[in-house]
Amino acid sequence: MNREEKQHAVDSLHETLKVSRTILLAGFEGLKVTQAVELRRKMAAAGARYQVVKNRLLARAAKGTPAEDVAQGLKGTTSMSYTEEDPVALAKLVVEYAKANPKFSFKAGMVEGSAISVQGLNQLASLPSKEMLYAQMAGAVKAVMQCTVSAAAALPRQVVMLVREAHDKGKFKAEGA
Repeated sequence: MNREEKQHAVDSLHETLKVSRTILLAGFEGLKVTQAVELRRKMAAAGARYQVVKNRLLARAAKGTPAEDVAQGLKGTTSMSYTEEDPVALAKLVVEYAKANPKFSFKAGMVEGSAISVQGLNQLASLPSKEMLYAQMAGAVKAVMQCTVSAAAALPRQVVMLVREAHDKGKFKAEGA
């Protein structure tokens, strides 16, 4: 790679690092090509991208971006998974893939501008997806609305029952009778 190509790669990586909400860096030494292709397909299906990066170029590209701290001091082969969308989906994918392929190992990462550890990545991966959270929220709102409607409907019913009971007990007398 000549100097011009390296500068183009650094510029391209810099733009990617500026706009990505989630960046996960991993070692992939020993993965077979078929495994890497499978991972790329899964990443694309999850709305994320995956690429192999050179550590020095990544460190240069990360300067002035939220990923600057996590891109420093990397050793060995490094791949970068990144997304501008749901960080939970990417975290779940990386954790599941690492469990199935021990040669794929998490090195460093950033979610919403903050560095994340292996423990943090596992916690993020254990969260429900954004769609599941929306569904849970909608269910809670629906339950509150149902309780409100039931309470509002109970009040007139109770008034009718009180009037009927009062009538049965003769509490209402006709005038002039």
